[in-house]
Amino acid sequence: MNIAPSTGSWHDRAAKLSFEGRLFIDGDYREAVSGAKFETVNPADDSIIAAVSRGDGADIDLAVSSGRKAFKSGVWSRMAPRARMAVMLRFADLVEQHAGEFAVLDTLDMGKPIQEMLTVDIPLALTCLRFTAECIDKIEGSVGATASDVLSYVIRQPLGVVGCIVPWNYPLLMTVWKIAPALSAGNSVVLKPAEQSPLSALLLARLFMEAGGPAGVLNVVNGFGAEAGKALALHDGIDKIAFTGSAEVGKLMLIYAGQSNMKKVATECGGKSPHIVLADAENLKKAAWWAAMGIFGNQGEVCCAGSRIIVEKSVVPDFIDALSAQAKSGYVPGDPLDEATTMGPLVTREQQQRVLNYIDIGRRGGADCILGGGVPDGLEHGAYVAPTIFTGVDNSMTIAREEIFGPVASIIPVSGYEEAVAIANDSPFGLAAGIWTSDLGKAHRFARDVEAGMVYVNSYMNGDMQLPFGGWKESGNGRDKCMDAILSYTQSKGVWVTVGE
Repeated sequence: MNIAPSTGSWHDRAAKLSFEGRLFIDGDYREAVSGAKFETVNPADDSIIAAVSRGDGADIDLAVSSGRKAFKSGVWSRMAPRARMAVMLRFADLVEQHAGEFAVLDTLDMGKPIQEMLTVDIPLALTCLRFTAECIDKIEGSVGATASDVLSYVIRQPLGVVGCIVPWNYPLLMTVWKIAPALSAGNSVVLKPAEQSPLSALLLARLFMEAGGPAGVLNVVNGFGAEAGKALALHDGIDKIAFTGSAEVGKLMLIYAGQSNMKKVATECGGKSPHIVLADAENLKKAAWWAAMGIFGNQGEVCCAGSRIIVEKSVVPDFIDALSAQAKSGYVPGDPLDEATTMGPLVTREQQQRVLNYIDIGRRGGADCILGGGVPDGLEHGAYVAPTIFTGVDNSMTIAREEIFGPVASIIPVSGYEEAVAIANDSPFGLAAGIWTSDLGKAHRFARDVEAGMVYVNSYMNGDMQLPFGGWKESGNGRDKCMDAILSYTQSKGVWVTVGE
């Protein structure tokens, strides 16, 4: 990928960038019906990036109508599979060509280090776009075994118009995880990006059109959740809501579906994921490296973050030393537009205060804060929180029960494997889980017994496009990535044909 700044630094490139903040409906940018706008803010220094159109129910109506018209026309939904594949592959190529622009947009919008955009978010988004495109002509039906005078078969068809509501922690990547399979399956899409990070979604919409996507197939309505998001979820013209966000709002998506047209709902919600380190782990330093990545990567703003680090007592001291060393060397907060920075600010001042409040709750609850615990010196101008480690945590404490969504690790000591698994499952969430052990039997028993949608053995938050991403319990019911994700944006139709003698 050609992703270096064209001239000068990433700051120079950011200063020269123009920002599109209008809604994208029926193939073109337009202002919100109300004319209202809101400001998107750079969390690194509280500066205003751009004024963005504030869509609401009226704009959702227009977007859904545009999507329905395009779907009914068949211009996309009935396009030959390989022709649709060609559009999606061109779309991926255009995203790659604009990689530098996407990197700057998301870094400015939510504080993600530019280096992480270049090495993680953009490559993974491109992989998803190309994987789903290549699956388009692999969507198959089946023929039933029947009597000789009957032909029965099952076909898969797109749902119609899909509403996608995405979070702010991975603006480009989470958007692609939703829209790529929905579009590849032949649906029209109405996308509501997070109000904290709408800019990259608006660029995606334009590039889809440039790739040959028909007008009305991909629409983007910026706005707030209580206005645009709720209107989208309640809309009778939407056939499915694909949502990633908090469990609290995910539950509302289910309610809104029941209050409207019983649309399908796929939720990917929060987590309080257990990351277990047993005494028989082959390499504690390697486990600490992955544990640090699992809670301090992306500033801890990760739904499957391994925030509950469950460690066998005999290795707790050595593991704490290794984790602390990794946190200090590998996750140093700084300017997110500097390629040397490994940790940026949290997305907003509000999120910063939320995380700091949880840290205070941890201290008052009796846990020991041995690292971090506040705003890093010299970075008071932004929404920064230092990598934080609590020891002596009990699984009943608030910091072990509730999702903090920040760089806060809780180390929970246990006597052995059985207690570790029991504590791992003692949570309303079930998104991800990890274990470090050299005992193959324990590894497979853990994979069987842990209540989580994703399990990692001797690594964490690893995988590729063939591995489903999603959880159990209050972590939601949806699955992203993989072939099943594409099929979830289709519906089956059974056909019974009486052939006769």
